[in-house]
Amino acid sequence: MIRKAEECRVEYREHMRDGDGTVEITNFIADGSELNDKGRLFAKITLKPGCSIGFHVHEKDSELFYIMKGTAEYNDNGTIKTVTAGDVTLCPAGTGHGIANRTEETVELAAVIVYA
Repeated sequence: MIRKAEECRVEYREHMRDGDGTVEITNFIADGSELNDKGRLFAKITLKPGCSIGFHVHEKDSELFYIMKGTAEYNDNGTIKTVTAGDVTLCPAGTGHGIANRTEETVELAAVIVYA
């Protein structure tokens, strides 16, 4: 199966997880069944300057980010770290994270959520 870029659903979330601005999410899958019900998200997340996803805890799933473009502040379970293109973050079940673009450049990342 191939899904063309123009077939991917794009959504916009204002103040995602109590973050700042509007986050753009390009969903690469239609639903969790395309991940054999082992996860619920495979998407590109775009953070314009000043945008963020607020800190939140993953209770029953884990989330991975692959930073494709830009530099961001990553809240790694309460510790702020800088991430740049090529970095990978992992938020295991039972821990929390958030991400913020404090630069003048757009940040793009791939995100995957899998069930614990």
